[in-house]
Amino acid sequence: MTNLIPKIYFLMNKPTGYVCSHVSDSHKTVYDLLSPELQQFLHAKRGERLHTVGRLDCETSGLLLFTNDGNFSHLLTDPGNHIPKTYIATLKNPVQKNEQNEYLKYFSKPHTLPAEKKSPDQTAEAAKIEFLSDTECKVTITQGKFHQVRRMFLPLENEVIKLHRIAFGEYSLPETLCPGEYHFFDN
Repeated sequence: MTNLIPKIYFLMNKPTGYVCSHVSDSHKTVYDLLSPELQQFLHAKRGERLHTVGRLDCETSGLLLFTNDGNFSHLLTDPGNHIPKTYIATLKNPVQKNEQNEYLKYFSKPHTLPAEKKSPDQTAEAAKIEFLSDTECKVTITQGKFHQVRRMFLPLENEVIKLHRIAFGEYSLPETLCPGEYHFFDN
């Protein structure tokens, strides 16, 4: 008789300061936030192991999906599926109303992401941007390139000082979920 491991699906409100890796020499990992019952699925056999669906860098907070279902993970992360990911970005330099059109035009077309660390110049697809204030905006992308949202603002001579993901595909971060907490769902 085969011992089947159940499929697990949950989302976390990832706090800053944690990496999306199983092991890190310099930072705590998101797996450190999980209960011992969930941590047992970190050591399951390949194909049943608990993992994150995509990643958030150490300084980005917000919605992070976890599963041990490879098909579910692939569906959401395959670039050809163009799954939207929505972030709230806080900018270093205020963008006045008369300048916001420049940002809207820039984001509405494919544009070049400048090289950063391990990532060369890359082309990013068009994205949606909605200003919530002169220093805060909602950004929706359908790709997942290295530090993509942060890099998108550099050619506009602005910098993202805080980044928080609020949605990934059909999944939204519950407002009541505190940093480090997680919520199970059925797929």
